[in-house]
Amino acid sequence: MKKYRVQTRPFVVPTTDGKLIEEHWGNSTQTSDISIAHMIAPPDWSEPHQTPEFDEFTIILSGKKHFEIDGDSIILEKGQSILIEKGARVRYSNPFYEPCEYIAICLPAFSMELVNREAE
Repeated sequence: MKKYRVQTRPFVVPTTDGKLIEEHWGNSTQTSDISIAHMIAPPDWSEPHQTPEFDEFTIILSGKKHFEIDGDSIILEKGQSILIEKGARVRYSNPFYEPCEYIAICLPAFSMELVNREAE
């Protein structure tokens, strides 16, 4: 038995807000202890506040992304990264004029049951 798996076709998560989510590893691949996704948030995109039950690492590949974390406001650009620990109240957005491309890594894997999104 080989001790590796190659991902050639990431799962494209259906969205209604124009955001591209390609999950390479996570619940879509029966890898519940981690999720790794490539994402592109379009200009003027945002999500509701949430209080996830997972740690989330974000690495910005291009563009900028706005983070509201427990009352703080942070903007990251290409080459910067952040770790947001589980239990933090966070809101992600791209209020800028260009798309934001980034990699998100969640421990354990992202799931709708663990994200705890607030109603808008």
